[in-house]
Amino acid sequence: MAKPETPRKATKTPAKAQTPKPIGLEPKKTGRPSKYTPEIAQEMCNLLADGVPLREICRKEGFPAWQTVYDWMVRDDQAVASGGGVGLSIAIARAREIGQDAIAEQIWLDMIAEPERILSEGGGRVDSGYVQWQKAKAEIGLKLLAKWNPKRYGDRVQLAGDSESPLKVEVESQAEQMMAALLQNIELKRQDGSR
Repeated sequence: MAKPETPRKATKTPAKAQTPKPIGLEPKKTGRPSKYTPEIAQEMCNLLADGVPLREICRKEGFPAWQTVYDWMVRDDQAVASGGGVGLSIAIARAREIGQDAIAEQIWLDMIAEPERILSEGGGRVDSGYVQWQKAKAEIGLKLLAKWNPKRYGDRVQLAGDSESPLKVEVESQAEQMMAALLQNIELKRQDGSR
């Protein structure tokens, strides 16, 4: 005999209705969109060439955070490596080098031209506190330049050779010295005997 069919129990929660996704819309990316434009990059390079530090530039209105700039540099270098051209990091490095020259010029102006102006306008007297302050500013600037670009602005102290001027070591042993002295004595005796 066949079993009678038992009716199914109704579920307590209704099934969720699936809403169709509109065609052509992808999920939104998280984070803010990149503000990178060649104009912003050029303006940053111009300010760096004037001696303004990158972090100070990034604090200005309309510029990205400094971390974003470094992200741009990495992304741009990867794109340049695959396609050629000059990357953002190369442009920024060149602008920083020009900016170091601008900083050196400013140090010179602060140490030479500014005191001369004060002397001519101020009756021939410069406050000693002002002189010490200017001297400290100049020393800090020169130390920073020496750290940023030691080949150009650092002190030239060479303890070991490099590719441009290799270190030469000449070793003369005691035996070689004795042999040279013996040969010199023989030569002197030979010259005495020929007279």
